Amino acid sequence: MSNIIYNQFDREVHPPYLAPEYKSTILRAPTKPLVILKQSLSELTGPVFGDFNLGEFDHDLTKNSIKNGEPLGERIVVHGKVMNENGQPIPNTLIEIWQANSCGRYVHKVDQHDAPLDPNFLGAGRCMTDKDGNYKFYTIKPGAYPWGNHYNAWRPNHIHFSLFGANITNRLVTQMYFPGDPLLQHDPIFLGVPPKGRELLISKFDLDATEPNFALGYRFDFVLRGHNATPFEKL
Repeated sequence: MSNIIYNQFDREVHPPYLAPEYKSTILRAPTKPLVILKQSLSELTGPVFGDFNLGEFDHDLTKNSIKNGEPLGERIVVHGKVMNENGQPIPNTLIEIWQANSCGRYVHKVDQHDAPLDPNFLGAGRCMTDKDGNYKFYTIKPGAYPWGNHYNAWRPNHIHFSLFGANITNRLVTQMYFPGDPLLQHDPIFLGVPPKGRELLISKFDLDATEPNFALGYRFDFVLRGHNATPFEKL
């Protein structure tokens, strides 16, 4: 099991608080120097998810909200490993995901995109890493969708990830993108990440994880600290 080491972000990997092309950051980015608080016992202990109870289909978004049929869209398998900077696995990490459906619509009242909802797809799931730091989700490939950042703006296909380690200071929130997506070069959120960190956010097609006649496989690993750490979604 990895020993957790607390360090600061690598500014060559993680996005800045202010990225002018991503207009929301202009209003919410801090305008004064940050005050770094010393970590105390309350931050260094809990929550601990080793005994967390998961449902049978929490990791399977193709089954966890079926009402009257199969969800629509391209089935995919997303898997990978959670590691520290030395490649050591980090077990018992709670991973949560949320995403749009195959038409690019979230199950959320704020999402008013003129695209259909899928009654058999909630777009949310969770799992725990095993003793070797591995995880796996079954889901539907999310669709692109328009957003109001600028004229004719579209978000690339992506899945949101949240990881909780041994305590609250170990949380990572990020996004996973898909290889070859032409929208990546037009997306201010993706481009707001320094060039060194962008490839770390793109999954890799994995034929070995592809399940015949069922779902294409994608691999997306997480590194929780160090120079190759997965970029944190601060934007």
